[in-house]
Amino acid sequence: MGVVVPFDSKDNASAASIDPLLQLVKADMDRVNQAILVRAKSHVDLIPELAHHLINSGGKRLRPMLTIAAAQMCGYDGEAHIKLATSVEFMHTATLLHDDVVDESDLRRGKKTARLIWGNQASVLVGDYLLGQAFKMMVETGSLEALRILSDASSVIAEGEVLQLAAANNTATTEDAYMQVIDAKTAALFAAAAEVGGVVADRPEEEKAALASYGRNLGIAFQLVDDALDYSGKEAEIGKNVGDDFREGKITLPVVLSYRRGDDIERKFWKRTLEEGDQTADDLKYAVKLMEKHNAISETKDRARHYGTIARDALDIFPDSAHKSALLEVIDFCVARVF
Repeated sequence: MGVVVPFDSKDNASAASIDPLLQLVKADMDRVNQAILVRAKSHVDLIPELAHHLINSGGKRLRPMLTIAAAQMCGYDGEAHIKLATSVEFMHTATLLHDDVVDESDLRRGKKTARLIWGNQASVLVGDYLLGQAFKMMVETGSLEALRILSDASSVIAEGEVLQLAAANNTATTEDAYMQVIDAKTAALFAAAAEVGGVVADRPEEEKAALASYGRNLGIAFQLVDDALDYSGKEAEIGKNVGDDFREGKITLPVVLSYRRGDDIERKFWKRTLEEGDQTADDLKYAVKLMEKHNAISETKDRARHYGTIARDALDIFPDSAHKSALLEVIDFCVARVF
């Protein structure tokens, strides 16, 4: 049987690693990385220069690894998974470029954002170029089903961005509304990345659905952990300034829970700092204090573990294997970031 790391043990969760997955997908991911370099080329010098700035900034490339691992677990021995994994990474990179413009972010994975170096217009347009390259590769695989799944995900991600924009600085945002945002903005690509691995392997519908469920719930857990880390992590761990969500007026789950559970005075604080953008040097520290008072950060972590459990259950229909064990450990690795 595969090694299962229980969620109720912080010590064991902290020991979870992405290394088993990295080793299993290394050869194919080397091919993906080469394809990334080739497909980011252009006779317009700014395009590869800006694209490589983000592509080489140290991300783990978890999403394309899900595509490779799912395809391998399903016994696929063709070539299409390389192009699909590269497409997934380009979609993700394009989303990051667009996100940083919308959020006016200055730091991404510990480095200056592309928009800060080259400007907003260049960032948006290069993001569009990468999306175009992603769809070209999807077409080249000849799989209409994979094209449908990833193009659907692209549309859903865009909807999530608009939903988040509508909810920005709005303290009346409910937990359901926020979960709708992260399901679209983050989880949709995780789900599609895993599902297309089963698609190219021509697996039964129930297996493809299971892979999509695994990816979706892993993605939700991943984002909830990010929400918690913005108020409880360290810059070296999260690759951005701690408190960026607060400074940008983002309504994430720790805020939603704190606002709902607070008294009138506390709600006025959240309205002043997040809706009106009137913040002082000590406001972030006070925001964290309120979150601790209402157990908002710890309960955000609890929800991440909950969705991680759903992701784990989704893989039950697959026989035990090194790939299944590694994919299960990825769940623990993602959740363990908050400890």
